[in-house]
Amino acid sequence: MTTEKKVILEVKELSVHFKIKDTKSLLFPKHQTLKAVNNVSFNLYEGETLGIVGESGCGKSTLARAIIGLVESSKGNILWLGKELTEQNAKEWKAVRNDIQMIFQDPLASLNPRMTIGNIIAEPLKIYQPHLSKEEVKEKVRAMMMKVGLLPNLINRYPHEFSGGQCQRIGIARALIVEPKLIICDEPVSALDVSIQAQVVNLLKSLQKEMKLSLIFIAHDLAVVKHISDRVLVMYLGNAVELGSYEQVYHHTKHPYTKALMSAVPIPDPKLERNKQIQLLEGDLPSPINPPSGCVFRTRCPLADQHCIADKPILKGLNNHLVACFQAK
Repeated sequence: MTTEKKVILEVKELSVHFKIKDTKSLLFPKHQTLKAVNNVSFNLYEGETLGIVGESGCGKSTLARAIIGLVESSKGNILWLGKELTEQNAKEWKAVRNDIQMIFQDPLASLNPRMTIGNIIAEPLKIYQPHLSKEEVKEKVRAMMMKVGLLPNLINRYPHEFSGGQCQRIGIARALIVEPKLIICDEPVSALDVSIQAQVVNLLKSLQKEMKLSLIFIAHDLAVVKHISDRVLVMYLGNAVELGSYEQVYHHTKHPYTKALMSAVPIPDPKLERNKQIQLLEGDLPSPINPPSGCVFRTRCPLADQHCIADKPILKGLNNHLVACFQAK
């Protein structure tokens, strides 16, 4: 299906490394390198949703922020509609951000408490479409509020007067007001109640279809990602370890890490849930400052051997189902 679609975003061997001070040496502090994202590559197709999953600290949010230019990449390429983004200046980024918008994890923290929600939603229009009159801006804001399920008569209220789910709808309205082509959703439902999560995910799916959007949906909840995604990228310690359609990743899982994640997903049937085998991972997540040699997952993998210690597997496979594992079958 995806091979016939247009590629709108290409990420090629992208790395994001941060220099941090070694606090052990107070007199002559040394700088260490924290490898938040390491050689990650993927394509995003027009109109599709790519889910990115992994446990906390795996680099999901850093990857998203690098794509939109909120953090600087260390190496690699980001191509938006064929145009290189890693070398953009501030003026060029302004044009790109009209096409790429972001929805943040904490809905209330992402909204200015001193601004009315009308002004919050209108702010991107004032930045990217300054030619619009005040009446045109107000009309667009009211129309967008209706689209995301907010009553237009709430336009002069402040963020603290709304629930978490309503605040996230405000954030969605702010992101969509300039009619972008791509929305990056950075764990948009993780801070919400389960019932509200479903409402927000269904709203995103509905708006995607209506506005012909592409989505990058970041989450650690695999059930949510399955509900919304066309393809899924699994990350571990800053590295991409598995990539495929949601059917391939969820029902024909290949990487041992992905299998462990899948085994932790609750099953609605109580009998099946009681009898299922959970694959527990031994040990803690290694430090991104000093990652293991070879395969980054080898310290927690039950299948690791000498090959995994000596060499690092690359993401490869057949039928667009890619896996970075020597033991994958």
